[in-house]
Amino acid sequence: MENIAWYVYVLFSATVVLSAWLFIKATGYSKTGIIMIIVWTIIQSGLGLSGFYSNTDSLTSRFPLLVIPPVLFLGSRFFTVSGKAFIDGLDLKTLTIFHIIRIPVEVTLLFLFLGNAIPEAMTFEGRNFDILSGLSAPVIYYFAFVKKSLGKTAMIIWNVICIVLLLSVVTSAVLSLPERYNQFGFEQPNIGVGFFPFLLLPALLVPLALFSGAAAIRQLVLNKNFTFKNQNHEN
Repeated sequence: MENIAWYVYVLFSATVVLSAWLFIKATGYSKTGIIMIIVWTIIQSGLGLSGFYSNTDSLTSRFPLLVIPPVLFLGSRFFTVSGKAFIDGLDLKTLTIFHIIRIPVEVTLLFLFLGNAIPEAMTFEGRNFDILSGLSAPVIYYFAFVKKSLGKTAMIIWNVICIVLLLSVVTSAVLSLPERYNQFGFEQPNIGVGFFPFLLLPALLVPLALFSGAAAIRQLVLNKNFTFKNQNHEN
């Protein structure tokens, strides 16, 4: 994309690396997790570099190939014995701080908007408030795991809000794809997600963020891997 500066590519690529590292760290550096993330990233990156998603005439119909496979796979973990064991073994602290990735993601989206690659509604200057998840993540981490003064209920509510905010921007992204943006009043089609490396946002970062939030909620509901300094904070 000609209107996007080189440092935006660097910023987002670094965000992808950070996201993958944090999630892999949450798994305890699972070899299976490392391999799956690498393979999926290579496959989608190869398709992106080949121009498979960059054609605006076909991006809308091909977009589900970026999102649906990882969402279905990660979602299925909640319905199998081995999958539940995997989720319950994830490090809750890392799942919480994982959401800091949403800060550089939102900065990237702003640059993409300025480069006429996505609509304003997908940025924090529009209808996207997902940056609040990233900004609040260190605060939640500090009070939950350092000060140990944040209760389980508050943690669950925060994770639910993070998921809702993410789903909101995903909805804007889908409704503003090239074949739909005029129908829903967006001033600019969402074409940025069809180019490498930005296609890794729906292909990797969004599924991992959704999964991290849902996994944290499951652990908190089951009271797994969460120690309260004062049980009065639990409710």
